[in-house]
Amino acid sequence: MRAERGVVQRRGPLSTAARLRALAVGLLTATLAMTAHTMSGGAVPAGAAAVLLCVLAVTLGAVTATVDRTADGRILFALLAVGQLIAHVLLSVAGHAPCAASGGPLAIPMLAAHTAAVGVGSALIAAGGRLCRAATSAMRALAIELPAILATAAAPAVNPGDQPLRSTLLLDASVSRRGPPVSLAR
Repeated sequence: MRAERGVVQRRGPLSTAARLRALAVGLLTATLAMTAHTMSGGAVPAGAAAVLLCVLAVTLGAVTATVDRTADGRILFALLAVGQLIAHVLLSVAGHAPCAASGGPLAIPMLAAHTAAVGVGSALIAAGGRLCRAATSAMRALAIELPAILATAAAPAVNPGDQPLRSTLLLDASVSRRGPPVSLAR
């Protein structure tokens, strides 16, 4: 990893947990902003507002994927909170219909709802990242042990012994022994 201006960036391929965390942050940012503005009396973002919201979601997801330590719930909370703030500004600048969050009487409850949703979202994303790391570790351990498991499974478990199989006995019993006498067949 290398440091540039105080930000530690990752080198090498992204882990599965980092990719899923980035996807979750981007989707939660766009969904929460859209839902909040719709519930506060605004219209569903369309046109330029929807495009700006999608660009914000992709950008925030990319930042989450590339910046180190985003598995920490506090960093996720900060990223999601900044995403909500930027989404509010973008929706206001794009000419989105005014809503109660723009200074109306519902501004304090709206801020509290955003804060709670961002807090719960960051905790869930952080927990999902830990679960993903645990699941991939278990899968790697299984992949290491799998050849040994398959090698023991390929060995015959039962010795056939000196008795013929039941299928052989049934086939033998179904073959007809009738025919002309052996002396007439020559």
